[in-house]
Amino acid sequence: MIIKALRSDRIYRKVALASPEDKLELFRNDMMAPFMKQWQIQQIPFKAEEENGFDVIVFNSMMHRSPDQITQQLSSEIELISSDSFWSECEEAVRISLQQFIEHGINLPVSEYLFTLQLGNPQNRALTINEGYSGFGGIPGFIWGTLLPNEYTIPRMKAALAHECNHNVRYQFIQWDHTVNLGELIVSEGLAENYATLMFGEELLGPWVTKTDAETLNKRIKPVLREHLQLTGFDKFAPYLYGDEIAKLQNFEPVNMPYSAGYACGYYLIQYYLKNTGKTIFEATITPAAQILDEVEGFWDEETIISG
Repeated sequence: MIIKALRSDRIYRKVALASPEDKLELFRNDMMAPFMKQWQIQQIPFKAEEENGFDVIVFNSMMHRSPDQITQQLSSEIELISSDSFWSECEEAVRISLQQFIEHGINLPVSEYLFTLQLGNPQNRALTINEGYSGFGGIPGFIWGTLLPNEYTIPRMKAALAHECNHNVRYQFIQWDHTVNLGELIVSEGLAENYATLMFGEELLGPWVTKTDAETLNKRIKPVLREHLQLTGFDKFAPYLYGDEIAKLQNFEPVNMPYSAGYACGYYLIQYYLKNTGKTIFEATITPAAQILDEVEGFWDEETIISG
């Protein structure tokens, strides 16, 4: 297994020193080009044909610092993600998170992985509501971390990367297409967050779970999500997964769901599944959602107790 880190801190330093007219293409070629296969899979143009058209730069700049923002004024922010020890810790988090599956008898079809960490856009509300960190790992072989670097987010990146590695493994076995439904996303996010806490401890449980209390989960979230598990179409199920505030930011119709409803529900659903079936998180990660949901009927009626 080959794991490569794309040292974004070094790219940011180069872009910060570049002239305004050179920043865009330097960033595109150094930061975006190594992920070319991902953009092709996601069908995001690498470079827009028309001026100001949609492409990887526009897409990336929604959540992250855009090339024109990367100036010497960001030097202190860049410095926070520049230590060799930080990058070594992140690379080790990716390595052990993937290696654990192999050690538990799961042969991963993908053998090469590229990961990076990017500076988040502080104006992005979807990022700040997540307490300043996030990630993406849904395309096998490619793993991203996003953060507004500070004393809170930096120690949490290893757990965030473990979460994304779990997604990365799952989607080497589970087909993602237009038939993907809300049930799959709830299961997937539940698996990923349980995996992150298994790897690095419950103290690093993400805000997408910790911000939900037992009453909200049992009375408001579970009864609604139970009735919408078969819902397809990202614009339709995203509000149930992310909650109304993020749904509105994405111009989706709100559905009276609190922040990260699907994530919190998924976390406790997977705990219920693992406890009641005796399956390991490794087995569960590559199990179809329909199979998991068939075995958790009792979860929906049982009051979930949240400790801590």
